[in-house]
Amino acid sequence: MANPIFGNVLEKAERAEGDVMTLSGTLIKSLLLAAGVILSAAYVWALTTAGYTDKANMLGVIGGISAFIAGLIAVLVRPKITPILSFIYAIGEGCCLGMLSAVFESYAHGIVVKAVFCTLVTLGVMLALYSMRIIRCTDKFRATVITATASILLIYIIQLVATLFSRSIPVIFTASTGGIVFSLFVIAVAASNFIIDFDSIERGCNSMVPKIYEWVSALGLMFTLVWLYIEFLHLFMKLQNR
Repeated sequence: MANPIFGNVLEKAERAEGDVMTLSGTLIKSLLLAAGVILSAAYVWALTTAGYTDKANMLGVIGGISAFIAGLIAVLVRPKITPILSFIYAIGEGCCLGMLSAVFESYAHGIVVKAVFCTLVTLGVMLALYSMRIIRCTDKFRATVITATASILLIYIIQLVATLFSRSIPVIFTASTGGIVFSLFVIAVAASNFIIDFDSIERGCNSMVPKIYEWVSALGLMFTLVWLYIEFLHLFMKLQNR
């Protein structure tokens, strides 16, 4: 499916009797979560560069597990405790990304800066394309992105299981031309999920759903943003190893 935080939850939400969801409120909460990710990632990165690798790895693993559990609960329980879960996810994911980024950087100097830059540029471009209605979130577009996202998820699950048996899906996870094309495809799909996210946010605001859904939307955006960043890391690592 596309971003699991959204789905059609905003469309199903009842009209608010009090404060309603707004674009500015969603933006502020998105920036707060982004700050949580960045600060925790920077802390783990600093631990690594200072030589406290074991502590950094421990925080990265614990953070990754915490982020996964928090994200899963947010999907299943939403939206009552989403604000708390959002910060748990942001801090945990930041610790995991800090560890992961340090590992990638140790193999290819400068790769993290490139990935961050490309992630932010892609976000800006997709927002501009959506704002100018150059790309519209039609039912066909949504269905295509959802199908592609689900297919990629299935491939990753198969790869994870194969790894447990010291196997791997041929070509697409290597530095070959096929592997690079696959990474570009995944990045395109991840970027397309932003269009669905933006459309869901706009619909939520227009429908005047409760203000709590600003946290739901912000967390959903973080999911897509983190996924895109990781895929850029994979792409640049493949290019480095060619």
